[in-house]
Amino acid sequence: MVSKTLKSLLEFLFPPACPLCGAPVSIHGELCGDCWTAFNWIDGAKCVRCGYPFAIDVDDAMCPVCASGKCELDWIRSACVYDDASRMAMLPFKHSGRISYAHFMSRAMIWALRDIDVSDIDFIMPVPLARRRLFHRAYNQATLLARPIARTLGLRLDYDSVRRKYRRDMGHLNSRQRAQNIHGVFSVVRPDRIRGKNILLVDDVMTSGATFSELRRALIGAGAANVYGVTFCRVVRSV
Repeated sequence: MVSKTLKSLLEFLFPPACPLCGAPVSIHGELCGDCWTAFNWIDGAKCVRCGYPFAIDVDDAMCPVCASGKCELDWIRSACVYDDASRMAMLPFKHSGRISYAHFMSRAMIWALRDIDVSDIDFIMPVPLARRRLFHRAYNQATLLARPIARTLGLRLDYDSVRRKYRRDMGHLNSRQRAQNIHGVFSVVRPDRIRGKNILLVDDVMTSGATFSELRRALIGAGAANVYGVTFCRVVRSV
């Protein structure tokens, strides 16, 4: 009774508002209709393996990258395309402390997994940050996204089986430079937790896939069975 009263009082004093524009909404952390429709959600035909959106309606097809056997993970899903709208949410979330955005982002990521059988996943792993970057940023955005996903799916989180070395920011690097920059940054320090497991990686954005690919290499090398991935958004280029 006390908690319900306190919740009602807080909602009276601080009515729910869209985290992006401040418009009234029914639930704290949810987007208003205008902000929701501004995102390019991946809700149509897509590659059955990496989730790359197709321009035409096709079923059970793979994109050219996955058909050639070059998918970064065993499967990947993303909630939306990385464009001007998602960038306006992603950059403040990642670099400016807008951690409340994790609510609608993680909900969208759970929605992105709607066509996937997640029953074989053993645990969820946020893509690690280097300690130096974590110290300066004060939080790992992937962890903020992973917690509600793990809670919804009823899975445990693994924060510390993998460590990451510090490397310079990859924001302005091309695909080849990203792969070179990320090579060797991940080390598995608890292989006993990894061996034989199916692992779902969580990250905010997939650009070239180099981070996922390198982390998968380290996990498979430590004996993981399968490595999957989910992100809030992904870069979409012509394939």
